[in-house]
Amino acid sequence: MLGNLTDRQIDYLLFSQVIGRIGCYADGDIFVVPVTYVFDGHYIYAHSKEGKKIDMMRVNGEVCFEVEAMDNLANWRCAIIWGTYEELQDQKLQREGLQILQDRIGPLRTSETTYSQRPATIPQIVEKEKKPIVYRIKVEKKTGRFEKSGN
Repeated sequence: MLGNLTDRQIDYLLFSQVIGRIGCYADGDIFVVPVTYVFDGHYIYAHSKEGKKIDMMRVNGEVCFEVEAMDNLANWRCAIIWGTYEELQDQKLQREGLQILQDRIGPLRTSETTYSQRPATIPQIVEKEKKPIVYRIKVEKKTGRFEKSGN
């Protein structure tokens, strides 16, 4: 059976996952990339180094975000969100955004290089002169679908 997710089911899906995909568009180019994220009920929080995705979202802040949970090909849920990119430039907002990310994603990290025990601060390691960016997407519209097998 195919169906539509309710707003409550979409929110549950967004709260339960930590990897989604951001779709952005700028200067005639479309770009879709996976990101780790946290949903707080109003915003999707993420961070990245400066690069193509950040450059594109700075040009055109209208983005699309997708997340799914698949049990198998006949049992899945998918949500698509439309929203606006907001770069957190204020240090207080950056710290709050990083703390939200750390609280949710930190316990899931398994590598020694992921720095899960560090406090919520802006990373000082700058790779190839690329500055780390903390941002959020203000959720403006959402939709979702599911398939559930009768077996």
